[in-house]
Amino acid sequence: MRYFAPLVSQKPPTPASSTGVRTGEISTSGARSVNGRAAAGSIGAMNRSGVSRTNQVVEAVERVARLQDGVVSRDEARSLGATRWDVRREVDARRWEVHGRQTIAVHRASLDQRAQWRFALHEVGSRAALDGVTALEAGGLRGFTDGLHVSVAHGRKPRRLAIVRVHEIRAWTESDVMGAGLRRVRPAIAAIRATQWLRTDRQAAAVLIMSVQQRIVTASTLASVMSAITRMRRRRLVMGVLADITDGVRAMGELDFAGLCRLAGLPEPSRQVVRLGPRGRVYLDVWWDQWGVIVEVEGAHHDEALNAVDDALRQNSLTASCASLLRIPVLGLRTEPAAFMAQVREILTRLGWTPR
Repeated sequence: MRYFAPLVSQKPPTPASSTGVRTGEISTSGARSVNGRAAAGSIGAMNRSGVSRTNQVVEAVERVARLQDGVVSRDEARSLGATRWDVRREVDARRWEVHGRQTIAVHRASLDQRAQWRFALHEVGSRAALDGVTALEAGGLRGFTDGLHVSVAHGRKPRRLAIVRVHEIRAWTESDVMGAGLRRVRPAIAAIRATQWLRTDRQAAAVLIMSVQQRIVTASTLASVMSAITRMRRRRLVMGVLADITDGVRAMGELDFAGLCRLAGLPEPSRQVVRLGPRGRVYLDVWWDQWGVIVEVEGAHHDEALNAVDDALRQNSLTASCASLLRIPVLGLRTEPAAFMAQVREILTRLGWTPR
């Protein structure tokens, strides 16, 4: 008589995917999901730790971007192994954002100032560098701004952007550029170029004084750059301001205040004397003995501010009707001579001088 073994209930085998791997271990795309990201089905390759190639690439891009103000260029992303499909996937998932044609932000927030500078360099291309006031700001200048300036070598055919002023430089040399970090032109050269691109003489003079004041560049380095330039816009102004900064006593002694009076149709002063005031200040005192008028011209100093000229004009306008003393910053004489000489005319006329 045959005996049969009792039947034992068995679980059916776990269904396997087309790759032969159990369902549930791997996402349907064929790669493990890490940090909410699933690798593409065509990739599917995983390292020993189970992290997909896509996630490794994304992490590499984000690691570099964190060192670059949150942005990378498409070329930089490509060099790290990111394809355009990788970028598209992160953008579609609202983790990254593309700005312009060449700039990728690994976040969705607005670009801060430094990121905007990198955006400009990426979009303009042609090995552009920050220049003018923008390069000085990148080097630490505070309290002065003038849009976004970059420069390229002449003939490079840069891409133009509405928010970026692109300057093509004929005398371009790569040695003028600081390549570490943000590409920017060296401070002394950038400051001199800024004097050419700013709209007014007052702004041009102020950017030189503020750059020296904030120790972005030294006056001697600026003078060295100027010594190699024979023809340029505002050369006389720039040389005068540098003289005021580097040798205030000599510069004030050479200031032709009498010549300014002649140009304005005013009587020449009786005498003028250079004197040293407290804390190293230099003054040029100018007298008209016949009418009892004194003008005190204050030399440039490292704490000179852009609004010093406006402050002096405003203060003089309040006192010209009742006082016999005017105070004029030398920066004002170099940038707003007509306005200050009009105030001298007003006070001389009030105290008895009659125009011929």
